[in-house]
Amino acid sequence: MVHGLKRFVTVTGAGAMFLVVSVLCGLLVAALVIPFAAASGFGARAANSQLSRVPTNLTLPPQAQRSKVLDVHGDVLAYFYDENRIYVSLDKVAPVMRRALLSIEDHRFYEHGAFDLKGTLRAFVSNQAAGGTVQGGSSITQQYVKMVLVNEATLAGDEQAVKDAQATTYDRKITELRYAIALEKKLSKDQILERYLNLAYFGDGAYGVEAAARHYFNTSAAKLTLPQAAMLAGLVQSPDAYNPVQHRQAGLDRRNEVLDRMAALKEVTRSAADAAIKTGFHPTKVTQVRTGCVDTDYPFLCDYVRRSLLATPSLGDTKEEREKVIDRGGLTVRTAIDPKTQDMAQRSVSKMIGPKDPLISTMDMIQPGTGLIVAMAQSRPVMGDDAGKGETYFNYSVPQSMGGGQGFQAGSTFKAFTAAAALQDGIPIAKTYNAKKTMNFSGRHFDSCQRRTSVNGDWKVTNSTGVNGKMNLAKAAAWSVNTYFVQLELATGMCDVTRMASRLGAQSSVESAPINSYDDKPSFTLGTVEVSPMSMSEAYATLASGGIHCNPIIISKITTPAGKELAAPSADCKRVISPDVARGVSKVLSGVVSTGSATKARLADHRPQAGKTGTIDSNAAVWFAGYTPEVSGAAMIAVDNTRAPFNKTKPGYRSKGLKGYTVPSTGVYLSGSGGGDAGPGIWKPAVTEYLADKPKTSFGEPSDAIVHGKPVEMPDVAGLSSTVAIKKLQAAGLTVRRVTRPSTTVPRGKFVRFSPASGKIAQYGTVKAVYSSGKPPTKSPASIKSDTPKSSASAKPDR
Repeated sequence: MVHGLKRFVTVTGAGAMFLVVSVLCGLLVAALVIPFAAASGFGARAANSQLSRVPTNLTLPPQAQRSKVLDVHGDVLAYFYDENRIYVSLDKVAPVMRRALLSIEDHRFYEHGAFDLKGTLRAFVSNQAAGGTVQGGSSITQQYVKMVLVNEATLAGDEQAVKDAQATTYDRKITELRYAIALEKKLSKDQILERYLNLAYFGDGAYGVEAAARHYFNTSAAKLTLPQAAMLAGLVQSPDAYNPVQHRQAGLDRRNEVLDRMAALKEVTRSAADAAIKTGFHPTKVTQVRTGCVDTDYPFLCDYVRRSLLATPSLGDTKEEREKVIDRGGLTVRTAIDPKTQDMAQRSVSKMIGPKDPLISTMDMIQPGTGLIVAMAQSRPVMGDDAGKGETYFNYSVPQSMGGGQGFQAGSTFKAFTAAAALQDGIPIAKTYNAKKTMNFSGRHFDSCQRRTSVNGDWKVTNSTGVNGKMNLAKAAAWSVNTYFVQLELATGMCDVTRMASRLGAQSSVESAPINSYDDKPSFTLGTVEVSPMSMSEAYATLASGGIHCNPIIISKITTPAGKELAAPSADCKRVISPDVARGVSKVLSGVVSTGSATKARLADHRPQAGKTGTIDSNAAVWFAGYTPEVSGAAMIAVDNTRAPFNKTKPGYRSKGLKGYTVPSTGVYLSGSGGGDAGPGIWKPAVTEYLADKPKTSFGEPSDAIVHGKPVEMPDVAGLSSTVAIKKLQAAGLTVRRVTRPSTTVPRGKFVRFSPASGKIAQYGTVKAVYSSGKPPTKSPASIKSDTPKSSASAKPDR
């Protein structure tokens, strides 16, 4: 045999070098290297040197698989992949598919070792007849080795390594064979074939037999028919040239070649092959699987998932490592997204505001106590760069770090933070202020985080709801009374108020101006900070949960193809305020919905509900942030100040903002208030859908200390003048309210006494400063209550 091969080499000349080297490598196993090397003129020493440099242990990294994102019901929302691949075991591949592939590529696969001498000789003769080449004749194992090397080099972006793995050189063939020999000692034939079928590229973006079956025929690898299997088997040699989607006839011709080969090898009957040849290819059955988010049903939710994964440490130490795991790791990513709720949120937004309108609207919903995002909708729901069609790449719900824009001022929804800070500092719901229609706060003192400071300049604040006068926190919140909340904010201290907002979860959209940096700006309680709508839903969810803050998360679980669970992004849930304070805020905000400015947003089932409206200057944005114990949501409508008529630089500028504006695409008339627009139009229908199957639960009642104030001793003002005593009481946080009563002993207009004068009083409560209205009428002295002091234990009465 050796003599015959030598003679064959001599006859065929230099073109036989491929055969000699291939045979050389094959006979390496039989220790016949030297004779063949000598016969070819390829020195034995050189051959041994060449072979000794080739490693024998081929690294077999896990094959790249596509990752899938699932909704709360387990249905697919999106796929992420570099290569569209779904790994399946060999028993999940139809036997006819295995026979088709082996028939056309290596029908003696189970009979020979890593190297098929007979097949190589046959391929050599065919190649010589075609003009000579150094390709062909590789076994399935050799082809798999080449696939592994090319695949890894491609995914690593190493172009030179890709070229080296495909080079038509003797070095490459030797390397390939040496790896193949070692691989067959490590894996069984079935294991190699399984890996081959899953790694092979079948064209048109389909990697692996399962993805190819789904793509071309909308079936699975296990259910492939004879003509389908033959077509896929034919694609392996040249996936692009024989792609039936792009080159239909070439694909069919190649398929028929496979069928003829199968019949010749008696893998199928001639009649079965002829019947299969008569079948056509139906492009209508081709199923496209897009990677990424642009073409998904919920592109911005999808994008938020991907950005969250890129920030997940369990997927790798760097962003690049995590990206590879996302696109190649075959992850299953579960979310809490309920399409039914998401669709309702989207319909609620779209019913009010269309994508082409010069307005922006959002609706975001979070599960209290878990941080899981259950809905994220916006008026421009299509991801793209065609602004004329209402497309955008901005996710208006989230901060810039997660793909958002500049944010929006949230108006009076910030008053909830002032209320929470006040209650935590001991100022009760019963705290009263005289909230005049317009008040000038110039020079008023307050505590910032750095020092005791005062309001600069001429700052006048006006109430816009028509409710003025003396009132407590509950009434002030119900009617969003500005002058009350500024007084409450200054009394609480700006430092405590801004820290409370941050603690609850509100985040400024301006990185250079975080929430805490507003501690010297009393306009804070009126909502002048630009925030992301999601962060407002997050902050209100903290109140809904009874004081547990959770970071908003969209991923509930991550698992690998092997079923291993990876650490998902943590909501980092922790208590930030006491349950009592949270219950107090909920009690205050419940009145906003039950009797105040947001009655139109009241849920039809009358379950416990709290919320706050928000409208900013010039009615440029309106909000309703509300919650039940089961869900928190923030609905927002704002002008798009880059578009007419809301762009100040363009003709026809509308200075009244949303007030009285009719939305062009929907015909909806906007009142310009959160309670009239965002609350009933967006928040209410979306939340109603989510709560349809949820039980009614209660916020619970706050303590008496939260409602009326903690009992404290009345400051001792005995012996002080009324003026000094009043300052002392006010310094203790008490409100001093002037009243008049008839007095038989104290002249009209003079101070009589404080009520109460001693004993217990609610912290931050109200003390009446009683002044004389003069002597009582003489006609009915018995019916007149005199406030003549009975004791001098109080401050000195004026004489």
